[in-house]
Amino acid sequence: MSALEWDYAYPELREGVRSVVSQFDSRYWQEVDEARAYPEAFVQALTEAGWLSALIPEAYGGSELSLIEASVIMEEINRAGGNSGACHGQMYVMGTVVRHGSEAQKQALLPKIAAGELRMQSMAVTEPTTGSDTTKLRTTAVRKGDRYVVNGQKVWTSRLQHSDYMLLLARTTPIDQVAKRTEGLSVFLVDIREAVGKSITVRPIRNMVNHETNEIFIDGLEIPEENRIGEEGKGLRYIMDGLNAERIFIAAECIGDGYWFVEKAAAYANERVVFGRAIANNQGIQFPIARAHVNVEAASLMRYDAARRFDAGQACGAQANMSKLLAADASWEAANVCLQTHGGFGFAAEYDIERKFRETRLYQVAPISTNLILSYIGEHVLGMPKSY
Repeated sequence: MSALEWDYAYPELREGVRSVVSQFDSRYWQEVDEARAYPEAFVQALTEAGWLSALIPEAYGGSELSLIEASVIMEEINRAGGNSGACHGQMYVMGTVVRHGSEAQKQALLPKIAAGELRMQSMAVTEPTTGSDTTKLRTTAVRKGDRYVVNGQKVWTSRLQHSDYMLLLARTTPIDQVAKRTEGLSVFLVDIREAVGKSITVRPIRNMVNHETNEIFIDGLEIPEENRIGEEGKGLRYIMDGLNAERIFIAAECIGDGYWFVEKAAAYANERVVFGRAIANNQGIQFPIARAHVNVEAASLMRYDAARRFDAGQACGAQANMSKLLAADASWEAANVCLQTHGGFGFAAEYDIERKFRETRLYQVAPISTNLILSYIGEHVLGMPKSY
């Protein structure tokens, strides 16, 4: 497709998502943000409309859409003024089960997730002492008969308080006993309804964005063997497969934010009259908005390329990372342009700009920082030495 054709792609999908998101107006988001609350009604409405089960196969009650189509859902949520961060985990976390889970695991979880009876939108990977150096994580899962006993600590475990299950990555073979440091890690399904308050202690982390995230402490958590996903020791590969989808989703959300900021800035510039004429007449106002739009459009095309490769089963690590970097940069540029265009009003909560300004800033850092993406491209695409 050409850039223009992509702009008008999936109109029914876009309209359907917007019809749900439009039920939650500016005031709703301001009240949720002010209360530091979880947008429960919003997430429930998306669930009931079937948008969060888009990637679940039809055989398990989902829509079985492509990743391209799922990315459009995420884009439209943010473009309409919503915040996908409250629920996007439901889209990509369960993808690990779809692609690598056993038939018993799929039958037990996917139909209930599709029906809205269960939520699985939390993933416990990052640790406070290792950060992005995942292979050196210290959380261990020691096999005892038909169970694993897990001990350790995780941080930035998002949406755990509003999930029923989470994915947990732990080391099942000590790092000094594996041929490659990427081996010896396994991924597990954890029923957190049973574990929280017993073998899992949760410490919420208050942060700049109204984003529910936590530090968790795991002490003697017992996980049945049947809750391990795939082969023992191969968990990092399963998780990384899902992280490419996560990168693409984040890119789509940033693109939605970028369009929201650009459209908001252009509308205000056309309406705001200073010194007898609309400020949009001034190139100092007009050009930054136009450039921000160009960059959002370019990032959108990179997102589609990455998603197309993912759907085709092709290697897409580089494209997924590049799309996330370009989209995060484009949305942050658009956010600054929008705030500057509105002047002092941009700082007023009633305009929603300062809220979405904070939300989109997150993606310069998470779920992978800009510098790590550049390191990946330098090493794996351009053949330069490992820089970290």
